[in-house]
Amino acid sequence: MAPLPGLFYRRPSPEEAPFKQEGEAVAAGETIGLIEAMKSFFPVEAETAGKLARFLVQDGETVDADQAIAEMD
Repeated sequence: MAPLPGLFYRRPSPEEAPFKQEGEAVAAGETIGLIEAMKSFFPVEAETAGKLARFLVQDGETVDADQAIAEMD
C-alpha cells in the first residue's frame, strides 16, 4: 500500500536497478519502491513475505494514499 499520495518509483534512481522484479522473493518490511511527495522520498515496504506476483501501478505513476501497489503470492 502507498503510505501517502505521490509518484511511485520502482528504483532508487534512474541509473539503478529496480528494488524488486516481478517473480522475486520479498521479505516482510523489504522496500519494493519509493513514493515521491513534496521533493522527499518515502519507502514502500512489503506488508507480507512472499513472491512479488505483479505491480499494480507503473513506474512514475501517481498513486493515492493506501492504494495497492503490488500483489504478492
